[in-house]
Amino acid sequence: MNLYPRNLLSAALFTLVAASTPALSQDTGWYGGIGIGQSKFKDSCSGVSGPGIACEEKDTAWKIFGGYQFNRNFAGEFGYTDLGKTTLSITGFGSASIGAKGFELSGVGTLPVSQQFSVYGRLGLFHWDVDFKDGTGLVGSASASGTDLTYGFGASFSFTKNAALRLEWQKYQDVGDTNSTGSGDITVIGVSLAVKF
Repeated sequence: MNLYPRNLLSAALFTLVAASTPALSQDTGWYGGIGIGQSKFKDSCSGVSGPGIACEEKDTAWKIFGGYQFNRNFAGEFGYTDLGKTTLSITGFGSASIGAKGFELSGVGTLPVSQQFSVYGRLGLFHWDVDFKDGTGLVGSASASGTDLTYGFGASFSFTKNAALRLEWQKYQDVGDTNSTGSGDITVIGVSLAVKF
């Protein structure tokens, strides 16, 4: 039996593992960050039109987050997100708004493209709190909470060894209660800064 191919393969595997170990150790650890972007409450203004009526589906969203990078391809992330609000104004009656915020927990899968640039996707849960504030006096205010799916994708650029800029699109699904506050999807396009500790 010829052991030469097996020994060569073993040596190659050992070299590969030894060479990759320092890189993997550099890609693990805790990180945190902050982000800002624009949210859109999908279809919140659909069918709402007429003289003296104004409706705005978009607002400013922000988040703070922290996570742990298990290896160069996977991280777990926890954060608090304020999605802003959608506002309906009626001349002579005032305005009503629906605001959403909450905590999210997600897994982040990363695919490095180069030493500094990578693309990633996320999948997780968003525990939302929604407040419907009726300043018109026509319906009445309400609030609700619940948990639903969130997912997204983005790109990350590491401009130093311990800091990276992210550009991301994320969707928060079925936020709100249909019977009290109204329910719908909210999307966010934003940028964030992540710093490794």
